[in-house]
Amino acid sequence: MKHDPRSILWTLAYRALARPLLFQLSPEAAHHVVMAGLRVISANPGLLEMLRLAGSAGDMAHSREVFGIRFPNPVGLAAGFDKNAEALAAWGALGFGFVEAGTITAKAQPGNPTPRCFRYPDLKALVNRMGFNNPGADAVALRLEALRDSDLRPRVPVGLNLGKSKITPLYEAAADYLHSFRRLFDLGDYFVINVSSPNTPGLRTLQGREELAEIFKALQGFNRTQSAAKPLLVKIAPDLEPAQIEDVLALAEEHRLDGIVATNTTLDHSALAGRRDETGGLSGAPLRHRATGVVRFVCSRTRLPVIASGGIMDADSAREKLDCGAALIQLYTGYVYRGPALVAEILRSLPPNQSGHTPASASSSRAIISGLSTCTPSALLPNKCPKSRRSPVTRYSQC
Repeated sequence: MKHDPRSILWTLAYRALARPLLFQLSPEAAHHVVMAGLRVISANPGLLEMLRLAGSAGDMAHSREVFGIRFPNPVGLAAGFDKNAEALAAWGALGFGFVEAGTITAKAQPGNPTPRCFRYPDLKALVNRMGFNNPGADAVALRLEALRDSDLRPRVPVGLNLGKSKITPLYEAAADYLHSFRRLFDLGDYFVINVSSPNTPGLRTLQGREELAEIFKALQGFNRTQSAAKPLLVKIAPDLEPAQIEDVLALAEEHRLDGIVATNTTLDHSALAGRRDETGGLSGAPLRHRATGVVRFVCSRTRLPVIASGGIMDADSAREKLDCGAALIQLYTGYVYRGPALVAEILRSLPPNQSGHTPASASSSRAIISGLSTCTPSALLPNKCPKSRRSPVTRYSQC
C-alpha cells in the first residue's frame, strides 16, 4: 500500500492531538464539538476548498454506479453521525464518496436521557442508546431545501435514513415512515428504512414479515407514483436469525426495493465481559465478524446491492466486506477512533474501480447457515469469497 504524506499528517494530527483532546470529553460532547466545526466549514466555500486540498482521497479512481446513482468512491459515512444533515458538504471534502444523514423521524424528538453514548477504547467500541434524537422531518426538509438552492450543495450523493417516531404506535408505523418519505422525497438521493435500531421501544418488531410488508407497500406505493422513483433500501440488525433475514430479503424483492444496509448495532455485549456494561447497541471492532457474516449471507441470497456497515476499522476490515459482495461500505465507530485518514487508507488498499457485489457461489450459499469461513481477508480475491468450511460454531460464515 502506498503512503500519502497528507494521509500520514492526518493520522499523526488526529492520534496525537485531536483524539486525545476529544476523548477528554464525553462521547456526545465530543460529537457536538466536531459537528460544530464541520458546520462552520460546510457554510464557507473557502474552508471547504482548503479541506479538499488537505484531503488525500478525492482523486482516487474508485467511482461506481449502484442502484442508478454514481458514487465517487465506495466509502460512505453511516447514519447517526450527521443526524440532522448539518454538515453535508464537509463530508465530501473529507474524502467520503457518499453520506447518509439521519436517522430522521416524522416528529421531532429529544431521544433518550443522557448519558447515552459510551466508549470502550481498549476494544475500539462504542455503545449508544441515542434514541433517534432529531428535529423531525419538516425541520430537516427546510434545511435541505435551503442547501439545495445554495452554492454549498454537497458534491457526493446523500442518503436519508428514516426511523419511526417514538410516540407513534407500532400499528401506525407505516404512516409515520410515509410522512417522512413524502416530505423529504425530493431532497435525498436514496432512502433507507431503519427498522433495526435497538434504542426505540418495539422498533425491531417491525422487521417481522407482516409489519415490514405494510411499510414497504406504503412507501413504494408513493414512490411509484412519482415521475422518477428514488432508490429505497432497508437496514437490518445483525442479531436476526437466518430465516428472519431470508424473510426480509424475500419481502424486499417482492416490493422491488433497491438494496439492503447490513448491519445496525448489536445487542450482543459478550465482548464487554468484565467491563461496565451499558444498555444500547454495540458497534466497532467487536461487531466486525458478526456483521461480515450477515453481509456474506445476504449477498449469497439476493442480487440486491448491499451497503455494508459494522466493525470497519481499517483497510482489511473494509476489503473484507467488499470481498464478500458489498457494493458500498459505511464508517462510523472506525472514524471515531481512526479519524479522517481512514477513508484514504481504505481507498488506497482497493484496486481501481472495484465493482463490488458479486453474489457468493451456490455451494458457498448452502454452507453459510452452519459454516464458519476461516479465510484471511487480505488473501481473498476481489468480490469473491472462497467456499466456507462447515462448523457448528456459528450461524453465519465470515470472510
